[in-house]
Amino acid sequence: MTSERVTLRPEIAAMAPYQQGKPAAAEAFKLSSNENPFDPLPSVREAIAEASVNRYPDALAVALRERLAERFGVSAAQVQVGSGSVAVLSQLITAAASVGDEIVFSWRSFEAYPGLVAVAGATSVRVPNTPDERHDLDAMAAAITDRTRVVIVCSPNNPTGAIVTRDEFDAFMATVPASVLVVLDEAYIEFVTDPSAVRGTDVLHAHPNLVLLRTFSKAYGLAGLRVGYAVGPAYVMDAARAVAIPLSVIDAAQKAAIVSLDHEDELLERVTHLGALRDEIWQALVAQGWNSPRPHGNFIWLPTDERTLEAAEVFARHGIVVRALGEGVRISIGEREAVDNLLAAAAEVVRDL
Repeated sequence: MTSERVTLRPEIAAMAPYQQGKPAAAEAFKLSSNENPFDPLPSVREAIAEASVNRYPDALAVALRERLAERFGVSAAQVQVGSGSVAVLSQLITAAASVGDEIVFSWRSFEAYPGLVAVAGATSVRVPNTPDERHDLDAMAAAITDRTRVVIVCSPNNPTGAIVTRDEFDAFMATVPASVLVVLDEAYIEFVTDPSAVRGTDVLHAHPNLVLLRTFSKAYGLAGLRVGYAVGPAYVMDAARAVAIPLSVIDAAQKAAIVSLDHEDELLERVTHLGALRDEIWQALVAQGWNSPRPHGNFIWLPTDERTLEAAEVFARHGIVVRALGEGVRISIGEREAVDNLLAAAAEVVRDL
């Protein structure tokens, strides 16, 4: 018998797997995964029930891509659908970057970014957020080199909730070489009410090296079905399709996404409710003394620095499961019934930690 182990890529062997938000006990509120707390619409349930299980799904998600193409004023070839927006981002990174290449993104931002870059064999270039937890686009532009293949801009930024404005984005894009792919990650764009925020629909056609990244997981409440999409140049979408795992977007997800678009007004009423609750909670937290950036997604960021794990434990004692992320905790906007517990825990953290 040999004690030798199978040889793995060292950067992968050293990488921690993605950690999902912690589950909640029966009496607690799970506010750790930015999920939509509302149950699916009856029409969405019907679509899921009618989906095929014993047959493979449409590998190219043609019907959904055509529907999205109509919405964005592009061809279906300019739309790629994947099992969640993170899967599509993985495809884009894999298609664009390899060993020796660099991917630039703000940090802290979505915790999956470094892992996706490592899997592609490329190098992460993390540009620190500004003191008010926003993207430092000037520093990100300065970080672009001849090895840069992709720049990721996350607005609203997960987990800090800050937006990039349209003016900031336009100025940034004017400095990015045309050969560098820019991915505007808009997973939470439906929750944004600030008119100054950049919106992919307004800038897509102005920049030939830009790809928009969106999801049905958050505002549309389809997190469990895993369906997201990208919109951009057809040749870039073709490259993403070339590296995608075939048949990964199931029939139920495709059908549910189309029905969700059919009933978008009803779903966006829920988004409006969550946005109002988010602002109410944030204002209460600021009144407690928190220096929390104004949130624009369906979550709130509390900077707790070296006391993050202790803070998460306080919230857990109050029946609130949060996401502890190094420099702070991210709290999803969930059921209104969770608010009193959330604010009581936050007040205790401010007082004692």
